[in-house]
Amino acid sequence: MQYNIDVQSIYKNLFLDVRNLLLSNPSITETKKERITTYSDKNGGICHLRTTSKGVDIGFLKGILLEDKLSLLHGKGKLVRVVSLKGYHEIVLLYYIQQAIEINNKKKLIQQF
Repeated sequence: MQYNIDVQSIYKNLFLDVRNLLLSNPSITETKKERITTYSDKNGGICHLRTTSKGVDIGFLKGILLEDKLSLLHGKGKLVRVVSLKGYHEIVLLYYIQQAIEINNKKKLIQQF
């Protein structure tokens, strides 16, 4: 399971710091999957998290919709955009995480009409 690999990585402390930040929000739940650990709320997926050979990647599942004033998002998929981390920067992470949660909330509101 990828989670087990992540917590044995040389970047395990960074992984666990980001994980703890995500889980500090009571609306976010964690799902440990074979290839990735994902985080979601009642409105759907927010992001996934995994270690890499160079640090930790946090992939925002609706990342194409995020505002990127910090120019840290990368990726060419239809929806997902990734922030690659080499260090823990809570303010930077919250900038993206809060947007991702808001996008999920807006999506839910739109579906209700």
